[in-house]
Amino acid sequence: MTNDPARHALETFLNPRSVALVGATDRSGWSRSTFCNLQDWGFGGRVHLVNKKGGQVHGRIATASCVGVDAAIDVALLMVPAAVIPDALDDIAEAGIANAIILASGFSESGAQGQARQAALMAHAKARKIRLLGPNTLGFLNVRKRAPVWTSRLPAPLLPGHVGIISQSGAMGGYIGKLAHQQGVGLSYLVATGNECDVDVALVLDYLVSDPHTKVVAMFIETIRDTAAFLAAVERARDAGKPLVILKVGTSELAVKAAQAHTGALIGDDKVFDSVCRDRGLIRVPSLEDMVITAGMLASTGRIKNQRLGVISISGGAGEIVADRAALEEVEIVTFSAETCARLGEIRPEFSACHNPFDITGAAILEPELFAHTIPIVAADPGVGMLAVVLDVPTTTDDYNPIVVKALEHIGNALRATEVPALVVNMITKPVTPMTREIAAKAELPFIIGGLNQTLFAIGRAFWWSSWIERHERQAATDAAGPAAASVRPHSEREALAYLDSQGVSVIPSFLAESQDAAVRAAAQINCAVALKIASPDIAHKSDVGGVRLNVSGAAAVADGFRRIMADVGNAVPAARLDGVLVSPMRSGGIELFVGVTRDPQWGPVIAVGLGGIWVEALKDSSLRLLPITPEVALDMLKELRGAKLLQGYRGARPADLVALGRTIAGIANAALALGPELLAFEVNPLRVEGDCVEALDALAVWRDTAGQEH
Repeated sequence: MTNDPARHALETFLNPRSVALVGATDRSGWSRSTFCNLQDWGFGGRVHLVNKKGGQVHGRIATASCVGVDAAIDVALLMVPAAVIPDALDDIAEAGIANAIILASGFSESGAQGQARQAALMAHAKARKIRLLGPNTLGFLNVRKRAPVWTSRLPAPLLPGHVGIISQSGAMGGYIGKLAHQQGVGLSYLVATGNECDVDVALVLDYLVSDPHTKVVAMFIETIRDTAAFLAAVERARDAGKPLVILKVGTSELAVKAAQAHTGALIGDDKVFDSVCRDRGLIRVPSLEDMVITAGMLASTGRIKNQRLGVISISGGAGEIVADRAALEEVEIVTFSAETCARLGEIRPEFSACHNPFDITGAAILEPELFAHTIPIVAADPGVGMLAVVLDVPTTTDDYNPIVVKALEHIGNALRATEVPALVVNMITKPVTPMTREIAAKAELPFIIGGLNQTLFAIGRAFWWSSWIERHERQAATDAAGPAAASVRPHSEREALAYLDSQGVSVIPSFLAESQDAAVRAAAQINCAVALKIASPDIAHKSDVGGVRLNVSGAAAVADGFRRIMADVGNAVPAARLDGVLVSPMRSGGIELFVGVTRDPQWGPVIAVGLGGIWVEALKDSSLRLLPITPEVALDMLKELRGAKLLQGYRGARPADLVALGRTIAGIANAALALGPELLAFEVNPLRVEGDCVEALDALAVWRDTAGQEH
C-alpha cells in the first residue's frame, strides 16, 4: 500500500481513459444503462463496444472481441453470463487489459458450488494478471472525472465533491449515490465491491485515503474479509485526518442470514465490530441518511478542535428541539459568556437575556441584517467551537421568499468572516434542489444540512471523532506494544494465577494442600475464613463437580472440607488428575469484575470487561476491544459499562481506584497475549476491586488442542 495515488494498484482501474463494454447489446438493460451513463455524464475517454457477433450496438459499430480493438483499454466491463466469463477473460488478457468488472451473479453468494466457481474464476484471472472488481457488482463511479462505469441509471451527473463511497451492495450503492445527490453531498468516487473475490473494501479504502480529492470515506458493508488490510487502511486514514463513516449490517440474526445469501458474506460478532469502531475511531451510523449527512458535514467542517456548539435559530421551538436532541447525542451546548450576552443586548434589549440556542426571533424576518450582527458575536464567544444557524433554505418556487434569501446572504457574509466551522440547518429533511444550490452559491453558504435530529446526530458523531483524534494524539507516545512471548503454558487455576503473578498482576494468595493436615496448616497461616477449591489441570468448572467450599472456618471444618472435595470430585470425574486443594483467604465486599481474552475468528485477540461473578451472564454488561490495549483504553472500557457507577462508590461503598484497575486489566491483556496464538481463551473471574486493592481471585486458560476437553 502506498501514499501516492498515482502508484496505487487501483489508479488505472478507477481512473480509466478508455472502457470496453463486453457483451454490449441493445437487448440488455444493463448495457443500455451503462452506455447512457457514459454518454450523459460526458465521459471524456473512449468507449469500445464488444459483441461476439459484431454489428451495430447502441447506434455504433461493435467489435467481435477486445483483441479486435485497435486501441489501449484500461477497464473492461463484462456483461456476459457466468459460464462464458473465462473465455472473456482470455480475450481481455490477450488484448492487454489489466482490469475487469464482473456484473454476473451466481458465485460465492449462492452456496458451495458458487464458492467453487468464484475460486476458479479468481485463479483464472490471477494467472492472466487481471485485477477483478466483483463478481456480483454494478461497477464504480469516478464522479470528479465523469467516468460512470455503472450498470444502472443514475442522475446525470452526480454532484462532484469530497466524499468517497464504498458499498458491498451495488443496489445500495446506487441508492446512496442518489441520496447524496438529493442532499447536496458531492462525491469523489462510488465503488461497489460485490463479492470481493479480488478488489475488496480494504483495498478501495486504502486508495481513497491516498486520494487528495477525498476528505471523508463512507462505507456500507456486510463483512470485512481481510481485517489486517482493513485496519492498516484505517490507521492510514487516521494519520491523514480523514474521517471514516460506516454503516455495517449484521446486528440481528436475520440480517446475518440475508447477508450470506446476498454477497456470500460471513458476518462476525457485531459486538466485536462495534468495539473495533470505538477503538479505531470509525464513526458507526444506523441508517443511510445518517451516513450521507454525517459524511457530507464532515467533508465541509473537517476536524472540529473545540467540541462545543453555538446555535442561532429563527424559531424558539426549533431551539428547544435542538437542546433536547443535543442532550441525547451528548453534544455540549455551551453557556454564552457575560460579554457575549452584553454585546447581544446592545443590538436589541431583549437579546441581553441570551440563551444557547439563541432565539433571534421573528424580528430577523423584518430585519434580516440581524443575522449579520449576531453571528459574529456568537461565533466569537470563547466557548463556541462550532456554529449552527437554523433557517430553512428555499427549495422550490412555492417556498421562495426574497426576505429569507436576503437573510441567507447576510448569514453567508457573516459566516465567511468567522473562524469556527459552521452549518446552515433546515428544520426538516428536504432535498437540496437546483434552486437551493443556486441560492447557496450566491450567498456563499457553508454546508446545508437538513433535519434537526439528523443534524444533531451528525454533529455528535463529528464531535466524538474529533475528540477521539485528540485522545489518540495524546496517547500515541504510549501506545501498547505486543508483550514478549511467554515460555509457560498454564492450565489449572493454580498455574494460571501463578502465571499472572509472574507478569505483575496482583493475585489472591493461595496454598496447595496435598493432604487434609496441609490444608489445616495453610488455613491457620491465613488466619481467617478460607475458600477451598480443587486443584486439577483437568477441571475448569470446579463448582459443577463439588470442587468448591466457601467461607470455611476452624481446623475441623477445613479438614472435613478437604475430604469432601476430594471424594466428591473423585466420584464426579474419576479420570481427572487431582493435585490437591487450593486454600485461599475468603474475600468479602468490593466489586467483582470479569476480564476475558478470546480469539475472534475475524479480528484476532479481543478482551471483554464486565461485571463479574454471576452477573457476567445475567446482565450481559460488557465492553470489548481488540488487543493490545493501554491502561487508558481499559479505563474507557470501564466507563462504557452500565454498572460503572458501582465502581464510583455507589451508596457509600468505597470507590475503586480506577487507575490501578486500568493497569491491572491491561496487565491481564498483555499476559494473555504473551501466551501466543495457541491460546483460545484466558479468563479472570472474578477480578475483585475494593479501593486500591485489585486482585485476581480465579483464572482459567483454554488452549486450542484442549478446547473440546474439560480443561
